[in-house]
Formats: sequence, C-alpha cells, structure tokens
Amino acid sequence: MDREAVARVLERAEPFDILDPDQREALVAAARVETWPRHQYVFRQGQPSLGRLFVVAEGLVEITVAGEDGAESLVGVRRPFDFFGETVVLSDQSYPASARVRQPLTAVCIERRDLERLIHANVALAGFFTALLAERMRLLFADLSTTRSGEGYTCVAEPLFRRRVGDLMSSPVVTCGIDDPVTEAARTMSAQNFGALVVLGPDGRASGMLSARHLVRHLVADRRYPVDDCRVGQVCSRRLVTIGPEAYLGQALITLLRHDVEQILVTDREQPVGLVTLTDLVRSRSTGHLLLAHDIEVQQNIDQLAQTGQAVDRVLETLLEEQATVTDILDVMSTLHERLTRRVIALAEERMRREGYGPAPATYCWINMGSAARREQTLRTDQDNAIVYADPPEDRAEEARAYFQRLGDIVVADLETCGFALCPGKVMANQPDWCRSLSRWTAAVADWVGSPTPEHVRRLTILLDCRPVWGNQALAEALWERIFAAFQQSLGASHLLSSDDRQFSAPLSLLGAIVTEKSGPHKDQINLKTRAMVHMVNALRLMAVNHGISEPSTLGRLHRLAEAGVLSGDDAAYYRAAFETLILLRIRSDAQQTARGQKPDHYLNPESLSPRERLLFKDALSAVMRLQKQIQKTYSVAWVNFFS
Repeated sequence: MDREAVARVLERAEPFDILDPDQREALVAAARVETWPRHQYVFRQGQPSLGRLFVVAEGLVEITVAGEDGAESLVGVRRPFDFFGETVVLSDQSYPASARVRQPLTAVCIERRDLERLIHANVALAGFFTALLAERMRLLFADLSTTRSGEGYTCVAEPLFRRRVGDLMSSPVVTCGIDDPVTEAARTMSAQNFGALVVLGPDGRASGMLSARHLVRHLVADRRYPVDDCRVGQVCSRRLVTIGPEAYLGQALITLLRHDVEQILVTDREQPVGLVTLTDLVRSRSTGHLLLAHDIEVQQNIDQLAQTGQAVDRVLETLLEEQATVTDILDVMSTLHERLTRRVIALAEERMRREGYGPAPATYCWINMGSAARREQTLRTDQDNAIVYADPPEDRAEEARAYFQRLGDIVVADLETCGFALCPGKVMANQPDWCRSLSRWTAAVADWVGSPTPEHVRRLTILLDCRPVWGNQALAEALWERIFAAFQQSLGASHLLSSDDRQFSAPLSLLGAIVTEKSGPHKDQINLKTRAMVHMVNALRLMAVNHGISEPSTLGRLHRLAEAGVLSGDDAAYYRAAFETLILLRIRSDAQQTARGQKPDHYLNPESLSPRERLLFKDALSAVMRLQKQIQKTYSVAWVNFFS
C-alpha cells in the first residue's frame, strides 16, 4: 500500500477520522503496513505487547480467548477500518486475547510512541482511548467475575443468574381494556386461570396491571365501587414494572423486591411478551435463600428476625457461586438488609404502642448512612443511622424528643440483635446528635458546613451519605435541600472537606507498583476499603453535593454525574469499571475470610491474585489516582480521608 492508500484507510477508521489534516499526514508518514496469511496469529493470548495498534485495511481478524482447557472462544471480529491490539498498546502489558487471521490480512500499524503523541495533542482522541481503557477493564473484569468466585463456599441453591426470564415467563400475555367491565375481566382471569391481566389503554399500549388482589380490595373489602358498573381503570394499578426477556431470574426477583409488586411485565421492543411473578419463581425452585425477603416480612418478634437475618449472610455465598454481577450482588444484599431494617422499625413502633407511648407525635424518617446508604454493604457491618422528625408544636417538643429517643434506643438495640454491630463512633439514632427535628438538623448542618473543626468535618462527611429507608421521605428530601443551600452559601465547605486526602494517595508507586503495608499484622497487604475505595467514594461524594445530587450510592452518583455532563460518558465508564473491580475484590476477599471463620477486615495480599487479576487491580488503582487528580484540580485541594 502506498501513502495515499494508508491515508484513505485512516480517514475512514474511527477515531483517526477526527484528526486534523496535519496530524493525519504525520501519522501516515510514521505508520507501517504489514500482511499476514490466513490462519496465522498476529499475536497470541499471554504474549508480551508488540507496542503497536493494528488498523485493518483488508481482510478479517477473529479475537479469541482461551479457557483453562485451551479451547478458544470467539469474542469479536475485526473488519476493514476496525482496529485491534488496543487493550495493551498503551499499557505495555501482555495480550488478554488472541488475534487470529480468518481472511488474508493487510493492516496499518501505528507505534505506541506515535499514538501517545497524538493522544496528548488531541483531547477528543484522548477521550476515545479512555473509553477503550474502560472496555479493557470490562474484559478483564468478566474474567475475574467468572473465575475462582466460588472458592471456599458451598451452595445448594438453584441458579438465579444463569436462567433467563424468557425461559420462565408466562406467554402470551392475557390482556383487557382499561374501559372494560371488571366482571368481564374477572371472567377472563377465571377462564384463562390467570392471576393478573395486562391493562391496555385506548392506544393499545400497556398502561397497568389488574390482579385478583385489586378486585378483592376495591370490590369486596372496601366495596368502593358497585361491581356491575365498575370499569377496569377504576381498580387496576397504573404502576407498570417491566423487564426484558434476556434478564436473569435473579434480576427479576430483585425487581419484584425493590418495587414490592406481585408481577413484572416482560417486554421486547416495548411490546408485552409475557409475565413473571413471584409465584413463578417459587415454582421454578430457583429462588433459594432470596425468598428470605418474604420471611423477613412475616416475622413477629426480634428473635425470629435475628434467625432470619443470619440466613441473609448466606445469600452472598449463593450470589458469588452463581457469578452474579457486582450490581446484582449489591442490589440483592442491600434490598435484604433494608427490608430487615424496616421490619425491625415496624416491630419497634408496635412495642412503643405497647409501652404506652402511642403513635409518633410527629412524622419522621429513619435514614441509613455509610455503606448501607451507598448500598455497598454486602455483609452486615456497624450501624450508621439517624432520625429526622418534623418540628412539633412548641408545647410538644419535649414529648417528641422523648418518643424518638426511645424509638432510637429500641431500634438500635434490635438491629444489634439482628447482627448489625454498634457503631464505635456512636453514629446512631439513639444518640441525641443523630436524632433531631428538621429545624435542629438545619442548624447542625449550618454549623458543620465550612467549620474547620475536625469533628464537624467528620459529621458532615457521614451525613452526605444518607438514604431514607422508613417513614416520611419528604423529610429526608428537605434535609438535602438544607445541605445544598448550605454548600452554596459557604465558600470554604468543599475546601475543608477535601483537606486531608493529599496525605493518603492511592497505593501505587511512581513506577506503577502496588504499595502494601511495610510491617505489622498486615505486612504485604493492602486495605481495599480505606486505601483504594475510599478515594473514589469521597471524590464522587464531593462532586455530587456540589452539583445538587442527593443520590448516595457511588455507582448511582457516577450515573447522575454523567447524565448532568459533569463527567464525560467515557470517564464515567472508566471509573465505574474500576469501582466494580475494587468492590468485587473486596466482596470475594471478605466472603472467603468469613468462610474460614475469620472476621472480614478488607485486607488483600496482591500476591494472592493471578497475573490477570493483578493487572486489573493495577488498572483500577490507576483510575483511582486519575480521579484524585481530577478532584484536586477542580477543588484546589483533595478530599477528606474519612470513610465510614
């Protein structure tokens, strides 16, 4: 190929089509052209990097990954104007996959030094390769997720994250019109032996669900409408929860639990194709320990609830054994923990009535903080919680204070019985500082924001991770409004909240080596939580509060920051892959320690990882360092080193 032909290839190959003419001309001059015959390998999995990027001019290349048995699986195909070799061209690591020539190949080869020069000179090109780094991490992450996940565990549950919704759903769906008489809909249910119908609106699109429970509630229990004159639209639920047929059964169960519904509509390209219900999951014998959500709801005393709570911990073994994704693991465990907490509070309210306190003198909201609020609590850990209650009339202020103080005492003690340890720092709703009326919370936030007092900085950091789990959520929303307003009025709040992190950088040396403990009981180990995850949690928390985002979870904050344009989509994907990597390594390490009868301490010896896992770990730590630098540049100083 001559230079003009190389130029034509690069003009049509993404991302080199965005280069200006001078940059492309320089790249054409530096590039080389090579050829390979059919069935030859350009490079093999595990081979050291060749230090170049390959752009296909002619031919076809298969990207394959070999398993432990040596069998190759096809994971991708590269056609003319596609490129390959990108996963290691910049990192100089070994190839995680092989490139096998399927049709005679002619490729334009771009050396690493030339690519790096272009990336530094072109912002758009830099963003493109950031996305490629995220893709590389996802490739390695998939390998981490599916290997060694079951070490040290025993599990007898049927697979929830291997079977698809489409295999179980009831199909086709049975429908009724929103203006149909309920008597006609009930006859359809009976004739078809269906517990629910999909309600279609005037436009023929699904607009709700009608179940036997709706008929009983509105027509028998409440007798709200005369049966003969009642229409479907008067009694059906307009709350339509959907899922795709390709989703796993575990994801369907999570959706049922999260939305507290009886059935989910399965849709494909927005068209109803089936229904899946909790009963279907029970009959499939695929729910295993996850039916604990139902068990939690029916327990009538704390001792029974504590026994159920112990079983919740075993769910993690099931999820790891089934190779569930990080988001699925966090969703399942957080949903169960929150349901357990809500049941504890409900039982505490009943106890308060038995003790003569009566109903609450004001509406209130129970909020979780720390890892529970971020939905990153997989095993039950220390409590971090608080109560915010509506301001009572002045003459009932003491009555309200006494009521909620007593409620906090009962709930905190019962949560401890259920396995949630007391917080060593006493960040719990049974403490006066964490049980306040909304006006007193507002005053406290005003004191904490911008205060140089370390204790105030610590408390504000804790409060910025809060999630309502019981009661009047409007109170939590009002508290967030006070927090956002306080930050807008304070010139120094972000500065103070970012004052310590420079002293605690991510554990990577200048040469890229993982920095571990030099002595003590954890010599040669690294604390995944306090040395790695903390920096991402803190950085994204700071960005979120400065942009009016109340979502407390780290992954949720990433999504919202990308939606708001604060982070580019490429950066968000890169940081997400890094955080999920750190989470999975921590979950796996903690679960293995638990299986050995040890208390999880979040420490990991990097030497215990496989070479591919260490590569992924380093990539994740590199992302942490990059995010730290971004925060330092934006807010002048770095984020506080506190991680509750």
